[in-house]
Amino acid sequence: MPTLARFLSKVLNGALRGLLRAWVLVVPLVVAMSLIRWGQLAYFWPSGYQASASDLATVALQGFRFDLKVSAIAGFLLLLLLPWVSGKVHGRIVTGLALLYVMLSLVNLHYFGFYKTPIDSLVFGLVEDDTNAVLQTIWHDFPVIWTLLLAAALTWGAVALHRALVGRMRPDTLLHTRHAAVKLVVMVVAFFALVFAGKGTIREMALQRQHLTVTTSQFLNDMVPNGVIALKYAWDSRRESQNLSDPLVGLKAVGFASPQAAAQALGLPHGSEAEVRAALYRHDPLPPGTPKKNLVFFLMESWSAEPMLYQSPTFDVLGRMQPTLAHACHFSNFESAQPGTHPSLEAILFSTPITPLTMGDAGRKPLPWSVAEVAKRAGYDTLFVTSARSGWRDLNRVLKVQGFDEVIDANNLKEAYPDAFVGLWGVWDSYVYKYLEKRMAAQPKDRPLFAFVLTSTNHPPYDLPKDYQRVPLDMAQWKGETSEATLVPNLDTYRYAHDLLGGFVQQVQKGPFKDNTIIAATGDHNVRSFGVYADPQRRYLMRQVPFVIWGEKLQCGNQLTQPASHRDMFATLFPLVGIDGEYVNAGRNLLKPLPAQPDPMNAPRGLFFTGEARNAQGMWQLGNPKSFVCTAAKQDKNTPCEFNALDDQQERARYGLLDWNVRNGLKK
Repeated sequence: MPTLARFLSKVLNGALRGLLRAWVLVVPLVVAMSLIRWGQLAYFWPSGYQASASDLATVALQGFRFDLKVSAIAGFLLLLLLPWVSGKVHGRIVTGLALLYVMLSLVNLHYFGFYKTPIDSLVFGLVEDDTNAVLQTIWHDFPVIWTLLLAAALTWGAVALHRALVGRMRPDTLLHTRHAAVKLVVMVVAFFALVFAGKGTIREMALQRQHLTVTTSQFLNDMVPNGVIALKYAWDSRRESQNLSDPLVGLKAVGFASPQAAAQALGLPHGSEAEVRAALYRHDPLPPGTPKKNLVFFLMESWSAEPMLYQSPTFDVLGRMQPTLAHACHFSNFESAQPGTHPSLEAILFSTPITPLTMGDAGRKPLPWSVAEVAKRAGYDTLFVTSARSGWRDLNRVLKVQGFDEVIDANNLKEAYPDAFVGLWGVWDSYVYKYLEKRMAAQPKDRPLFAFVLTSTNHPPYDLPKDYQRVPLDMAQWKGETSEATLVPNLDTYRYAHDLLGGFVQQVQKGPFKDNTIIAATGDHNVRSFGVYADPQRRYLMRQVPFVIWGEKLQCGNQLTQPASHRDMFATLFPLVGIDGEYVNAGRNLLKPLPAQPDPMNAPRGLFFTGEARNAQGMWQLGNPKSFVCTAAKQDKNTPCEFNALDDQQERARYGLLDWNVRNGLKK
């Protein structure tokens, strides 16, 4: 019996020691992450932005709860180890965890600065991208040394706090001389406190992603997650997006049990899955004899909409493009599909909210609704041209499978133009236009051409050709945020890229292709140089990129200032150039007149494929009424600015059906 008593006492003391060590571990981790949050708030706080003390307190409290959650989970997972390791090993565990949590939160800070969102699934692009180019860009564009020094200082501070707590509390021997009943009570309390801290609540359901929204300010909400929880949610999203075995995953995530239920919400035929799919691919027939025109489409790197708002003779960010806009259809209230180049490229080409879609086996299977495949079946020669390297994200392989006859990249352009300099991301955009002019001149007259062009020069580190003459800009004309050091260099490359596009448009409009060619262009995403858009009055600009169409005798209609997005582009362009075929009814035709009471499929709204939508009054996260924020270029004072449940239901249905179409088409 004495032996058993000693054994039980040893186990009890060990369990108590492990729990107390876990709590001593939790405290410095929480303090370090909370300090980073306050630093992040201060670092990105826009000039003139105001927030109530209650909102700041709410963000701080909710952030603290998430910090406590991830720290307590770490302590809980280490419970089998902490009771039995030496104090020295315990200290090393604390140091390693503190460094990991601090680094993830600092990465989250800089990630927010670049993408204007906490870490999301795009973070995995580091290994899927040209990793060397990404790392060079990070080194050039971010304060890497200062960040590492700050990480070391915060880690040292966390370790110092831990040592102080250990010295004061002595968790290895605390209560060991007390009665077993006392130790048992303390152990039970400490254990359940750790469990509830990891859960984040006592009575309610555990803290989850939806609990990140605690104010009406998206800027403040984005301060809530620490780097650990943001990375966890990013991984969850990534894992869900790559689950192509269940076609209903995406639909269920936005609240619909089946495609029929989503179709019913949109007023589409919904008797069977076949009926729903047919409705997704149904279009108004083209008038008999509609001629096929060439279509040259530009996806412009980082073409944000905001600089165009301040265009003037002394702030000329468009160059030769400016005079072409007088006779173009410029959709100025327009959203990108995604916050990154490759996700937006996939969204445009494949009408998919799932990304990355084509990096694995899915990229080797032809998608019949691919934009290039639809054009090819309509009798077009299909061409993809980029100033970047097409080995990036396996584009050289994927694009040929998905309907492009030719893929021309930086290496091809270097071969065609030996004087071209191949830099970090590719060759200068000017060589794309040289090639296009030559290629279009050689195009057989009886074969229409569809060219998809991806530019790359307007990209960090914002380098330009040595012989390029920068145009002075009167920065007093810039009415946006000025906190980023890269603002002026970014505006220089912005002008370079769009001046070249304007020159190309002018040349086509004066040449033999004037009557039979449509040129269209949009941006792939906004950029960090132009701010974080914390002010609700500016929030609508956060995802905005231009969409411009040039062509002879265009009838632009009444939707130029209505909310729209990338999903609407090819629903607009294909009928315009005479392409009919089985392409996804992802959006609406922006050149058609918008009636006073549009049906759900033609309602003037924009959809961001990470799960956000925008109408004429404001923007919100799908399915989250609390996230709605009033923001618009021109607020309609006659319409209440509030969350619209019907708009939300219809956008969830549209998002869910696009997701279902992809998964259903690729299911194994």
